Amino acid sequence: MSKPEAQPALVHPKQKINYIDHLKVTLTVLVIMHHTFITYGAPGGWYYTQKTTLTAALIPMTAFVAVNQAFFMGFFFFLSALFVPSSYDKKGPVKFITDRLIRLGLPLVFYSFILSPILSYIPYNWAGEHHITYLQYLGGFNSWIDFGVLWFVAALLLFTFIYVLYRIVIKLASKAVAMPTVTTVMVFAVIIGVISYVIRILFPVGWVLKPVGFQLGHFPQYVSLFVLGLIASKSKWLNHAEYKTGKRMRTIALCVVLVGFPLFFIVRNLLNFPVAWFSGGTHWQSLWYAVWEQLVGFAIISSLLCIGKYRWNKSSAFLSKLSRSTFAVYIFHPLIIISLSVMARNWGIDPAIKLLVVAPTAVVLSFLLGLAIVRIPGVNKVV
Repeated sequence: MSKPEAQPALVHPKQKINYIDHLKVTLTVLVIMHHTFITYGAPGGWYYTQKTTLTAALIPMTAFVAVNQAFFMGFFFFLSALFVPSSYDKKGPVKFITDRLIRLGLPLVFYSFILSPILSYIPYNWAGEHHITYLQYLGGFNSWIDFGVLWFVAALLLFTFIYVLYRIVIKLASKAVAMPTVTTVMVFAVIIGVISYVIRILFPVGWVLKPVGFQLGHFPQYVSLFVLGLIASKSKWLNHAEYKTGKRMRTIALCVVLVGFPLFFIVRNLLNFPVAWFSGGTHWQSLWYAVWEQLVGFAIISSLLCIGKYRWNKSSAFLSKLSRSTFAVYIFHPLIIISLSVMARNWGIDPAIKLLVVAPTAVVLSFLLGLAIVRIPGVNKVV
């Protein structure tokens, strides 16, 4: 008789949730990789691009950013919301919102007025070969309200304001909600997919609300996951997350990705319709893609949370330091990616090969810079 499968050790509810810190590091690495992939070929806009034309490279690049987009920013909203209720309860509305304005508002101001012009100047001066001084460039610069990658921070600040208003106006204590089953999560994902499809009729993927940088086509997921993070916090969902649920969700995610994504290419080649039909409008292809995206996203997020609780909860001094620097890394990683890609612009190899060098280098340098920034007195109280 075969031995039963060994189960990982259960995490005590009061034990430090190290795996949340580890997940933050993983997601931050994915953000850096995501923008580097866009630089060298994947769909999407960025400060500087040098895109490959090799189909053999474009397909895996596209798959990577599509799967990434399906979950990584929504997961950030969920993780951020987990700690909002307890922080509000501890500090009260005034101190809570004051702290949020400092922690989130100051980086927004810094990015828009200090970092954003520098990020635009680097490719303009060197890659564009418009050889002017930085002061001359600022003389004609007019995009002062530009949150860039910190659109996430602007949205998080907005969601937080709405939460505070809700807590002030609605005095009733929220009731605990039972941990959702796998079926419930997948049905909810389909519903969010349908809502996303409707939103994308007016605001297709890629449409950006200026100057805040919101891609409204993705916001049904972002809003829902922020709300779910609040509910998960008050209802102690993480205490009830099971390893077997994570394995089931992992299987679902792999099936939807490995079977579903190639179907997009097969059907598109058979029917020969525009790729843009996946992004929005009333096309059935947009509904198909929106539902696929949410199934992938919710399955991956659920699997990472459940498996992470049992497999990745060991303390690590190294990962703890990296986790402490993730916000600084998120803010400054565009500076690293843009600088590296501009320096490598004349390297006589295909951009797909450059990606293999620039992406890991950008990850290492971004975290080194982040670790240095969080050691700066005063700055470390903000980031």
